[in-house]
Amino acid sequence: MAQMGRPRTFDRDAAITQAMHLFWEQGYDSTSLSQLKANIGSGISAPSFYAAFGSKEALFKEVMERYLNSHGKATESLFDTRLPPRQAIELTLRGSAKMQCEPGHPRGCLVTLGLMSASSAQTLAICAPLVEARVRSRAAFIACVERGIAAGELSAQTDPTTLAAVFECFLLGLTPLARDGVPHAVLDAAVTQVMSAWDAART
Repeated sequence: MAQMGRPRTFDRDAAITQAMHLFWEQGYDSTSLSQLKANIGSGISAPSFYAAFGSKEALFKEVMERYLNSHGKATESLFDTRLPPRQAIELTLRGSAKMQCEPGHPRGCLVTLGLMSASSAQTLAICAPLVEARVRSRAAFIACVERGIAAGELSAQTDPTTLAAVFECFLLGLTPLARDGVPHAVLDAAVTQVMSAWDAART
């Protein structure tokens, strides 16, 4: 009779969260296999790591899925066409600012940090879901502005791509500020200021 393998001595679900925090803090390239093994549970062996996750790349794919379906949902209102477009943008910016400053996980946004820290074409290919998330957000910002124009909330002369870029730049800029320890109250107040760009484009 074949011997059964030794049972895992760690919680796989918790291990993905631990790995997510490490990738979030350091980026994909700067996170070594040794660091992952040391930070999962109380430390696991290489055979246990490969048996559980297959590879560093495969683990990162699970991490990206976990992030996009949890913390990444801070921007979900941007895609809700039931919301007035100005409100959809404002809720997204406030929700992201709040998430990026929350305790219990690294500050900033893993999507932005993951792409900023990618040091090679190979890493960018691995980070494809993060690229897709950013492209999707950009399209949603543009769609919100277009809805504002169609509803008569914004001037017909408003350029959707340009105004959307104002809000996307602000969203991306939250990450380095959050990482530098800028308080949430300051970032939230800044959202109020940046929304004046929408108001200035009103009809």
